[in-house]
Amino acid sequence: MAANVTGVYVYGIVPADVEPEPHATGVRDGEVAVVRHGQVAALVSPLESDRQLGTPGDLTAHEDLLDGSAVVAPVLPLRFGAVMTDTEAVENELLGANEEEFRAALEELEGRVQFVIRGRYVEDTILRELLDENAEAARLGDEIRGKPADATRDARIALGEMINQAIEAKRAEDTRKVISELEKFDALTNQREPSDEEDAVHVAVLVEAARQKELEDSLRQLMADWDGRVELTLLGPMAAYDFVMKRAPQE
Repeated sequence: MAANVTGVYVYGIVPADVEPEPHATGVRDGEVAVVRHGQVAALVSPLESDRQLGTPGDLTAHEDLLDGSAVVAPVLPLRFGAVMTDTEAVENELLGANEEEFRAALEELEGRVQFVIRGRYVEDTILRELLDENAEAARLGDEIRGKPADATRDARIALGEMINQAIEAKRAEDTRKVISELEKFDALTNQREPSDEEDAVHVAVLVEAARQKELEDSLRQLMADWDGRVELTLLGPMAAYDFVMKRAPQE
């Protein structure tokens, strides 16, 4: 994208009867408006800037608008940075060309929102668990304890590989447990790649908004089961980024 960015910033697709909150603002404090075509519409704001899009503030504004909208209406989020030349292009090239697809997708999202379940292992606890379960790893741990790194290089490498493999297996097992727990919600799930070696669970879930308390209660029980072992966090509600992310037509 060029450094001089002008045009219309497009956040996502919503039903045509959606109205933005009064004085709602988005990227670069642009006032949010709605462009409509038939039964669908796009959330947009004017964009005039001599700076390239991509700052943390830009991304936060993009997500805040989509997440706030998803709480009250179905939203098909567009990828961050979607800019079109003008509102006519939004109406014809984006909405008009894809109205039936957008309408069907919005119907599927009606009443649903996304949450992200993130779990991180408590380092000391998971390490003790792994050593208790693997006699060879425990032996290597005893072998290197208190000795210089140079003198125990091979043992340290072997132990590190064992621990990494064991954590991968634990992560897969714990993720399966969470996904199994989510089955009772008739939810869609998307397993995300770990972003850190201590990640235990990283799952996006699309669930009925009315069942948020049930979801929180289920995770609270998991947290009790994993007390001191895995720290669980529930993020959301948010727009369905993991399930229906769309691109705007390329300019």
